[in-house]
Amino acid sequence: MVKKIIYSFIFLSLISCNELQQVVNQLPQGESGIGTAQIAAGLREALDKGIDKQVSKLTQEDGFFKNELVKILLPEELQKVDKTLRDIGLSNLADEGLKILNRAAEDAVGEATPIFINAVKGITFSDAKSILLGSDDAATQYLTNTTKTELYAKFNPVIQNSFEKVGADRIWANLINRYNSIPLTKNVNPDLTDYVTTEALKGVYTMIAVEEKEIRNNVSARTSDLLRKVFVLQD
Repeated sequence: MVKKIIYSFIFLSLISCNELQQVVNQLPQGESGIGTAQIAAGLREALDKGIDKQVSKLTQEDGFFKNELVKILLPEELQKVDKTLRDIGLSNLADEGLKILNRAAEDAVGEATPIFINAVKGITFSDAKSILLGSDDAATQYLTNTTKTELYAKFNPVIQNSFEKVGADRIWANLINRYNSIPLTKNVNPDLTDYVTTEALKGVYTMIAVEEKEIRNNVSARTSDLLRKVFVLQD
C-alpha cells in the first residue's frame, strides 16, 4: 500500500499542471461535488434574481428618470435644444421633454420579463461554465447577445405607443417648434423612437449587470444555498 502511494506521488510530480487538472477533472465527484447542471441552475437563479430585483425597478414611475445609471438624456445632436431652452428660461419645458422619453422606456421595460426568462432557460451547460468563470458581467453579456434583437422588436412599438399615450408627439412638437423659432438656430426635426428604444435596452442590461456583479462579489448577496455553492467556485 505504501509503495502504491509513493508511486502515485512520483507520477503526479512528472505531469504538467494542465495534465494534472485533466486527471482531476476525470475523477468521480464526491457527494460535495458540483456538476454543470447545478452550475447552470445557479446561474439561472442569479439571473432571475437580477431580473426580478433590478428590471422591475425600471418599470416604476421614475425608474429611469431618477436613476442616474440609466436616465435617458437627449441625443447629442439635440443637446443644444435642451441647453438653449434652459438658457432662455424654459427649463420646465425641457424637463417635461426628458420625462416623456424616460416614461416611454419605463412602459416598454414591462415587456421584457418573458423574453429574459426564456433566454435564461436556454443557457446550455457549456454556456454556464463559461459564464461562471467569466467577467463580472458575463451573464449580462450572454443575455445581451441572445435577447437584444427580440427585445428591440418588442420595445420599439411599445415606446411609440407610449409616446402617443402620454402626448409625447404634442410635447416634442411644442418643444422643437419653440426651439426652431429662436433666431439663428438651425431647425431640427428628430425621430426619437429608435433612440429611446436603444437607450431603454442599455438601461435594462446595465441594471442586470449591477445585480450580477453584486452576487459575484458580495457573499451576502448569495441568498440561497445554490447561489452560495455555485459562486464560491469563482471566488
